[in-house]
Amino acid sequence: MIRNDSGAASFPLVALFDLDGTLVDSAPDMLATANRMRAAHGMEPMALPQLRPHVSKGSRAMLAAAFPHWEIEATIARVPEFLRIYQEELGRHSAAFAGIEELLQEMEQAGNRWGIVTNKPEYLARDVVRKLGWQSRCAVLIGGDSLSERKPHPLPLREAARRMDASIAECVYVGDDERDIQAARAAGMASIAVLWGYRLEQDPPTEWGAGRLAEQVGQLRDPAFWPRSA
Repeated sequence: MIRNDSGAASFPLVALFDLDGTLVDSAPDMLATANRMRAAHGMEPMALPQLRPHVSKGSRAMLAAAFPHWEIEATIARVPEFLRIYQEELGRHSAAFAGIEELLQEMEQAGNRWGIVTNKPEYLARDVVRKLGWQSRCAVLIGGDSLSERKPHPLPLREAARRMDASIAECVYVGDDERDIQAARAAGMASIAVLWGYRLEQDPPTEWGAGRLAEQVGQLRDPAFWPRSA
């Protein structure tokens, strides 16, 4: 855990979060997007449990789940269409996970800062943050196209720490995908893997090497739960 000058447990100076599946349950927006595309191809709508495990893997993975009969070239070619429709659906069906707003408020009240490092394109991530009213509260936002590298490369996390004038040791990264933990480990940053996000059954977070596994948002609201720097 991290302690303040009085010896009491405290939140990390900087908490960096993944977006989809960590802070925001965006799967319903993604489902609406996929089903609009399926309808245009004369297909029946798919159910949320069919798409949800693929959300953190990105547009290509979601398209592959929605259109399993497509060749990889066709899937890649449809990514811009998916993103265009998703921008129209963004925020219509999604919301922050229960307890996240309270967590962010408690961190802010304690004098700690937080930011977002996601593989979602930056313009879409900024739309999400704006719709949630977080634009003046989120201290840094780095998207998958903001830099020359994206997670699992450590560059986005290192750059987020740099922009916040914080050392790696003062930061903790929180995410729901193995690439999040890989990026944190490569950056030398402490990490938490959350279990309420999006992942396939054959992708066990116990094997990712995270500093902590969080089953509920309430665990993150306990400063003593947060790990020390890696």
